[in-house]
Amino acid sequence: MHPMMKPALRRGWRDLNTVQFGMAPAHAMVLGPVDTATGSFLPLLDGTRGLPLLREEARRTGLPDGHVDALVESLSGAGLLDDATGGGPGAEALRAKAAVMDRLRPDLASLSLVARGPGEPVRRLAARRSSRVQIRGAGRVGVVLASLLAGAGVGEVEVRDTGRVEPWDVAPGGLPADSVGERREEAARRAVRAAAPDRPPRRQRASRRTRHADLPFSLVILAPRDGVDVHAPDPFAAEPLIAGGTPHLYSGVAEGTGIVGPFVLPGDTGCAGCLDRGRAERDETWPRLVAQWRSGRPPRVQACDLALASAVAGVTAGHALAFLDGDTPSSAGARWEASVPRLDWHARPVWAHPACGCGAAEKGKEEHIPEDGAGHETMAERRPSENLSSTTHAARLSGTWRAHV
Repeated sequence: MHPMMKPALRRGWRDLNTVQFGMAPAHAMVLGPVDTATGSFLPLLDGTRGLPLLREEARRTGLPDGHVDALVESLSGAGLLDDATGGGPGAEALRAKAAVMDRLRPDLASLSLVARGPGEPVRRLAARRSSRVQIRGAGRVGVVLASLLAGAGVGEVEVRDTGRVEPWDVAPGGLPADSVGERREEAARRAVRAAAPDRPPRRQRASRRTRHADLPFSLVILAPRDGVDVHAPDPFAAEPLIAGGTPHLYSGVAEGTGIVGPFVLPGDTGCAGCLDRGRAERDETWPRLVAQWRSGRPPRVQACDLALASAVAGVTAGHALAFLDGDTPSSAGARWEASVPRLDWHARPVWAHPACGCGAAEKGKEEHIPEDGAGHETMAERRPSENLSSTTHAARLSGTWRAHV
C-alpha cells in the first residue's frame, strides 16, 4: 500500500490544531486536534512511499512506533486516504496507460469523494471500461449524452437511431455541423470515438458463435427525439427490457421541459407502464390525449432548447455513471424535470402500480419522493471526539461532516 491523501480535497488549517479537508459542504471534513508533528507528517502521504518507508520517516521525525499505522487506519476510515497502487488488476492496467489516465484524472479525483476505501476510486474507474451502454436516440440529447459517457471512461457506448442528421440535430459536444446529411448512427459513432480517451476493450467471447450484439448491456438509455415519446414513454417499447431484467433510464426534452427518469430497475422500481397507469387513474382523459399525440403528424422541427438539452444530457450522464459505479441514482422511482427559462429541477414520483406486469409493486421497495420535489436539509453528523497526537500510539480523529463549513 502507498497511502495518499485524496487530492480532490483542498486542505486548510482553521487554527493551529484543526485542519479542514475540502471546501464544499457536501464532502468537507474537519479534523482535530492534530499536533504539530502529525500535521508536518501529512504531506508525506502523497502516494510515493510505501508503509515501510513511511515508518522510517516517522522514526526520523520522532514519532512513536505504531503511529503511522494508526494514522493510516484512522484516515482510511474517515475516507480521506487513497492507495496509489490499489484497485486490483483492472486498475493496474489502467495506470499503465499514461495518456488515458491523464484524461481521466479529474474523474478519478471526483470518484475519490464518494468511494471511501483506499484503492476503491480507481477500481470503480477501471470497472467502467467493462460496461456496455446503449443509447436509443441520436438527437441533441442522445449524442451529447453518449459523448459524455464515453469521455468519462465507459468502455462501450452504442447509439441507435434511424434517418439522417438534420441541421437542427447539431449541438456542441454532440453531432458536428459537417455531419449534416449523414446517417445518424454513423455520425454518432464518430462523435463517441472522438470523445473516448481510449479504444473499447476487446471482448472475450464464451464461444465462437456468440455475436457481439448478443452481449448484455449494463444500461439502456432511451433518449428519443420526439417529445411525445419523452413526455409519455411507450410501455410496450420497454417490455423486452423489463423481461430481460435490463436497467434502463428515460431522458429527453418535451417542448420546453427537460426530463430525466424514471431510472427503471426491473422488478424493483416503477417503470413506464406504472407511469402510464398512474396517469390514467389521475386523469381519465390521459389515454385519449396520448392517442391523439401519437397519431398526429409531428412538427418537422420540434422545440429543443440547446441549453436545456445540454443540461438534460449532463444530468442523465451523472445518473447513469452513479449506477454504473454501484450507487442508486435519485431518478430511481422518480422523474426529474426542469423547464425553461428558470431550469428549476424538481422530482415527481413514479409509484410502482399494482396492475403493471413489471412486478415492482409486489416488492414495495419504491422510495417515497415528495410531490413538490423539495430537498431535505442535510444535518451535520458529529463523530466522537478523538485525538491525532504523537504522544499517543494510536492516531485517532475528531471529525465532523458539516452541512456548512
